Amino acid sequence: MSPVSPPPNPGAVSTDLPREILEAIEQSRLSEHPRSHLIAVLQMIQRHYGYLSHERIDAVAQLMQVPTAMVSGVATFYHFFTFVPKGKHQITVCLGTACYVKGSGQIMDRLKELLHIEAGQTSADGQFYLEAARCLGACALAPIMVVDGKVYGGVRPDGVEKILADYGYAAKNK
Repeated sequence: MSPVSPPPNPGAVSTDLPREILEAIEQSRLSEHPRSHLIAVLQMIQRHYGYLSHERIDAVAQLMQVPTAMVSGVATFYHFFTFVPKGKHQITVCLGTACYVKGSGQIMDRLKELLHIEAGQTSADGQFYLEAARCLGACALAPIMVVDGKVYGGVRPDGVEKILADYGYAAKNK
């Protein structure tokens, strides 16, 4: 068992992390394998803020006394971490073969047009985050889009606006 170095002076690290996350970091430092708690700490931060900022990654590295490159490496390796704020509602469009052949590319284009964003971006009002997936495993329902975990099958481009309306979308220029 390697000795644990003294904890850093929390006041010396500029952070906006809430008390419960700071306490989790401190508990991890006291464990036999502090680095094994890194993913859990990053998940707590993402749950709290919705994404991982570079400042928070630096703070975690300093507080856990691990290289920033290690924290960044873990955060970029796992697909469930994001570095940009995601909107209140998350939209995923399947672009797998079955969905694409049945028009999911046109669904994606319609979403981009309505929301004025590209895949991987959040709408200006912070309400919608748009992403593409290679396959969502619902080929029999093709083409599909998923909003906040709810699967919509057989979607047509002219039906996208109605689906968005269920989540608070209101067209600006009707």
